[in-house]
Amino acid sequence: MRQTVAALLLIFGWVGPGWAQTELSAADRAAIRTVITQQIEAFQHDDGEAAYAFASPSIQEQFGNPGRFLDMVRRAYPAVHRPRTVDFSELLTGDNAIVQQVELVGPDGEPALALYSMERDSSGLWRISGCTLVRSARIGT
Repeated sequence: MRQTVAALLLIFGWVGPGWAQTELSAADRAAIRTVITQQIEAFQHDDGEAAYAFASPSIQEQFGNPGRFLDMVRRAYPAVHRPRTVDFSELLTGDNAIVQQVELVGPDGEPALALYSMERDSSGLWRISGCTLVRSARIGT
């Protein structure tokens, strides 16, 4: 599974061929998990403003306001918007990327692997800079 995720990271341009493992502190790992958890909780309550606040400045700029952001997630990411289950998996780190894997089961019962790219904002807080969903046969089997 790790090789599949690494290949996806290369495809999406999150890491280059020099993928190298770097360490994050336990506090950083917990903060990343908290940001993702709180954003998912905000989506579950259709709280676009709270969900938008956890997005990186570049994502906020791309969508312009919380309403557009929430509408996009509702349409394009139903497993993130209304997950039945959420299980955190491996946190991958490299020279150019930090990606938290989250195993989800969507409202339709279909499993998916969410790859959350993370970055620090100018104040040092962790923000979500992207999310890619990959179908996963592994979850729920």
